[in-house]
Amino acid sequence: MTEYEYQPISFKDVLIEMKDISELMVDLAYSAILFDNKEIALEVINLEERMNKLVYQARIQSILGARRLEEAEAMSGMLQVAEAAERIANSASDMAMLILKDIKFPAKLKRVFPEAEEVVTRVIVSQGSELAGRTLGELKVQSTTGMQVIAIRRGKGWIYDPDKNTRIEAGDILISRGPEGGVDILSAMAGTVECPRYEPSPAGEVDDIDRAVQLIIEMKNLSELSVGLAYTSLLFNNKEIANEVVALDKTLDNMRYDLDLWILEAARKIDDVRYLRGLLYMSSFAQAISDSAHSIVDVLLRDIEIPPVFKKIVRESDEIITRISIAESSQLVGKTLKEASLGTVTGMVVLAIKRGDRWVYRPGKEARLQGGDIIIAKGRRDGECRLYELAGYTVEEPEE
Repeated sequence: MTEYEYQPISFKDVLIEMKDISELMVDLAYSAILFDNKEIALEVINLEERMNKLVYQARIQSILGARRLEEAEAMSGMLQVAEAAERIANSASDMAMLILKDIKFPAKLKRVFPEAEEVVTRVIVSQGSELAGRTLGELKVQSTTGMQVIAIRRGKGWIYDPDKNTRIEAGDILISRGPEGGVDILSAMAGTVECPRYEPSPAGEVDDIDRAVQLIIEMKNLSELSVGLAYTSLLFNNKEIANEVVALDKTLDNMRYDLDLWILEAARKIDDVRYLRGLLYMSSFAQAISDSAHSIVDVLLRDIEIPPVFKKIVRESDEIITRISIAESSQLVGKTLKEASLGTVTGMVVLAIKRGDRWVYRPGKEARLQGGDIIIAKGRRDGECRLYELAGYTVEEPEE
């Protein structure tokens, strides 16, 4: 059994890193499965060890930080959020283990997966490559390759949310997100030998795989949405959004039943039923992530006090959450989300739009923005500034 040593660190910093790691692990785990990549799967396992250390720190801090009943109640809510982040990380680790254990998936899963347009990948920076010794700003990695470096592993340490001033060193492992076409370009810049392409076995072919994949995509999207909305509900103390997380959890339950039924039907049509095992695991993991989001909002729904420091935790993490009102003079007014291209221009993902008293969660590309709309979005801090400008504000943040 691994022994951990207590190190003095603020509970806020522990929870920030726990939130960042759990979300990064989910991204990496899905990518490991989608591209049958054991190197990415191993990075998830590596992150799990760091998460275990943080869980230990969080538990010690919660005990040391409560001296009165009121403090204990507030600390219990924070600890519940920490434990939910731990469960999300554990689910991601279990997903990665599927690849390491050679659990099989239906053939051509990647080819019919629409979200293959944006992938998460891992490259090692070689000595003497054009990346080594230069900052991300100097290299203009995102504009050159389309890939956004979301984390860097240096030895046993991690750099989350690297910015333009972050210097890359030989031996660094870059975790990047972006279009699949940018992977080879980034690999070449890093001096990394191209990995062999995965060719699925025809034994795992299923005629109507599209139906199962659509369910998996929807479950993946909804589970990730539920986590984002869970943090949003606590950040803005909004029980309406918290109740939406509960509703999403029930929806995912029903979708899992549908997927299980499809797998039973497909078992009669496939040459080797072992290729269906992975889908069973994936549905349970998406449900586990949604259940963890439910646990986060439970803090709010049971009226447990949420300390002011929680706002700093969400705002200082890798992916921040923001709430912006669209000004009547904004250039976004009258445009659909597709026309506004907020994801491309700002890197921010719109989780919800409120118009009057009505919320629209996970709005589609054809959703049209109007003046007075309130947007809940998540993404990088520099993207938030750009979103404020597009929303019609000249100051860094509009007045609430």
